[in-house]
Amino acid sequence: MKRLIAPFVFLLLMLVILPAEVFALRPEGERYKISVCDWMILKRQKIGEFALAREIGCDGIEVDMGGLGKRDTFDNKLRYPHFQKLFREKAQENKVEISSIAMSGFYGQSILARDNYVDLVQDCLNTMKAMDVKTAFLPLGPCDLAKNPEIRPELVRRMKVIGDMAAREGRIIGIETSLDAQGDVELLKEIGSKGIKIYFKFQNALEAGRDVCTELKILGRDNLCELIHCTDTDGVTLDKNTRLDLKRVKKTLDSMGWSGWLVIERSRDASDVHNVKKNYGTNAAYLKSIFQD
Repeated sequence: MKRLIAPFVFLLLMLVILPAEVFALRPEGERYKISVCDWMILKRQKIGEFALAREIGCDGIEVDMGGLGKRDTFDNKLRYPHFQKLFREKAQENKVEISSIAMSGFYGQSILARDNYVDLVQDCLNTMKAMDVKTAFLPLGPCDLAKNPEIRPELVRRMKVIGDMAAREGRIIGIETSLDAQGDVELLKEIGSKGIKIYFKFQNALEAGRDVCTELKILGRDNLCELIHCTDTDGVTLDKNTRLDLKRVKKTLDSMGWSGWLVIERSRDASDVHNVKKNYGTNAAYLKSIFQD
């Protein structure tokens, strides 16, 4: 009996002693997957987005909730079973996963200006459930806590409500803020909800003159959601970007034990910015050469 028990005891000890990073490691092709924002490739909630994502060379696509503007609700086709079924079929047909759902409408307007924010988030959570997606993107856009600290109490309260909504359904809302990594860590502690994590964006750190790898380490694996917007502002494609060292980024993420989706948003050639296939195909190929080869 002792001989039978000993291997199990050893395994339990290893689980306790060894760092979590060891168990987070998976084959490189599975650990890091490449996705792209559907609204940036001009296919927001269009059925052709899956074929285009495949042609570009992506493993997945971040599907937007649809336009918001002055509407009461998102212009969301995926509210309806017919489109849910159609999108699932096209995703399977093209072997492209839905990495995430995005509420990009909040890039241009404050969630604090929306009295019906609970309804909007619930629409997103319903869409996530229908499309079997774990994480959604919520940019806080105009909610700049550095410039407008007076909005912090209400923003924290609303994020707590949103996070708890997501947590009850086993989902995550990844928020993008204007804060640095330490500020994000403090904000998450203040919100205090397992349903809210940081959706990190390289562009924000680079434009603020912050070191991407240092910021990632400060945030830590547990504060990051399973997605990162992995591009810079428009100007040059990733293979020609001299201020974003993606090989160093990979080493940092490896050491942290993070795994998930690297989502392409920008980094378009400014001289040919509307050439979707060229810009996003180049970026996808370069990311795969570093994170999957």
